[in-house]
Amino acid sequence: MSLTTHDGIGSAVDQERPVPARRSERPAFDRPLHVGTPNIPDRRRLFERISQALDRGWLTNNGPLVREFEDRLTQLTGAAHVLATSNGTSALEVLVRARGLTGEVIVPSFTYVATVHALQWQGLTPVFADIDPHTGTLDPAHVRRLVTRRTSGIVGVHLWGRICPDDELRAIADEHGLGLLYDGAHALGCELDGRAVGGFGDGEILSFHATKFINAFEGGAVLTNDPELAERVDRMRNFGFGPGREVLTFGTNAKMNEISAAMGLTALEHMDEITAANALRHEHYRAGLLGVPGVRLRAPGPGERSNHQYVVIEIDATVTGVHRDRLLAALHQENVLAQRYFHPGCHRMRPYAQRADVHMPLPLPGTEALAERVLVLPSGPAVTPHDVDRVCEVVRQVLGAASAH
Repeated sequence: MSLTTHDGIGSAVDQERPVPARRSERPAFDRPLHVGTPNIPDRRRLFERISQALDRGWLTNNGPLVREFEDRLTQLTGAAHVLATSNGTSALEVLVRARGLTGEVIVPSFTYVATVHALQWQGLTPVFADIDPHTGTLDPAHVRRLVTRRTSGIVGVHLWGRICPDDELRAIADEHGLGLLYDGAHALGCELDGRAVGGFGDGEILSFHATKFINAFEGGAVLTNDPELAERVDRMRNFGFGPGREVLTFGTNAKMNEISAAMGLTALEHMDEITAANALRHEHYRAGLLGVPGVRLRAPGPGERSNHQYVVIEIDATVTGVHRDRLLAALHQENVLAQRYFHPGCHRMRPYAQRADVHMPLPLPGTEALAERVLVLPSGPAVTPHDVDRVCEVVRQVLGAASAH
C-alpha cells in the first residue's frame, strides 16, 4: 500500500524537500510499536471468570457476566440503561433502527467507516457534514444547512474522546424533530463540564473492540436514558423477543457473549491505571514534541476530561516541508507503526465517492484539511515512556533533517 497516495485531495507532496535516510540501517525499534495494542488485564482473574462461565454452561443469552458488565457500565457512566452488544457496529445499527430513523441521516465524513456503514446497512442515506477543524467534531452550522424534509436524524462522533457540541446539536434536532445519536466508540470515561459520555443525545454507543483502551475482545453497548428506547434496543438485539419469548418486533442477533463480558469486566477493574498510563504517555509526547515547528499535539479542551486513548498530532507541511505521509513512511521504517485517522474521509472512499446522492453538498474543507494532516502515534501501557521519548526523537530527526536539507 502506498503511503503517499492522496486520493486527489490536492496536497503538495511533489514540492516537498526529500527526507534523508537515517545513517543507521537498523530501525529505531527492534519490535513494532502499534497504535491500539490490546491492553491485557489480570489474566488470572480473566481465566477465573471464563472458567466460572464454562462451569455454569451459560455462555450467551444474557448471562450473569453480561448483566454484571452492564451494571458496571451503568455505575461508571451514569446512564439509566446500558445494553451490551456483540460489537460497536451492531450497537449503532440496532440503535438507529430502534430510534426509528429513516431517509437521510446527517453524519460526519471524518470518522471510521463503520459509523457510516452502519447507517447505509440499515437502508439509510448518509449525508456527510463537515467538522470544526479545531475539535474534529460535527460543525453545527453545517449540520443546520443540511437538514431537509427527508432528514430524520443526526449521528455525531465523539472524535478521539472529544465530545460533540451537544447543546447546539440538540437545539437543531429539537427544532426539526430529529433523532440525535452519538458514536462514542472512542469516549468511554470522557466528560464535558461534568457530564459523562452515556448521557448525551437520545442514545450513544460504545465500542469494546480489541484496539480500544478497554476491550472485551470484541463488544459494544448502547446507552440511553430513555426507557422506551432501551426496551426496543433490548428486543431488537435478541431477534425481537419480548417477555415469554414472544416475538414482538423485527430483530437481529447482536448479543454479547459471556467470554467477552469476562474480558470487559476484568479490563474495567484496571480502567483507572490504564487511563493514568495513557495520560502519562500523552504528557511525554507533549514534552518530547514541544517546540517542533509545524507539529501540533491535540489536547483536551476546557471543561473536558479525556481517557487519552489516542495521541494525535497534526503536521503542517507548509512549515515542516514534509507532508504527513512522508513522515509516516519514515516512522514505519523505524518500526513506529503510526496511522492516518481518518484518511481520506468517508466521502472519498469508493462506495460513497461513486454515489453523489449520499454526500451532497460538497465540499468538506475542514474534513479534507484534517485528513491530510493527522497522525496517531503509538501509546498505551504497552508503550513505555522511554519508547515515547525515542519516537519523539525520530520525529525530530526526520523533520529536523528535512528542514536543514
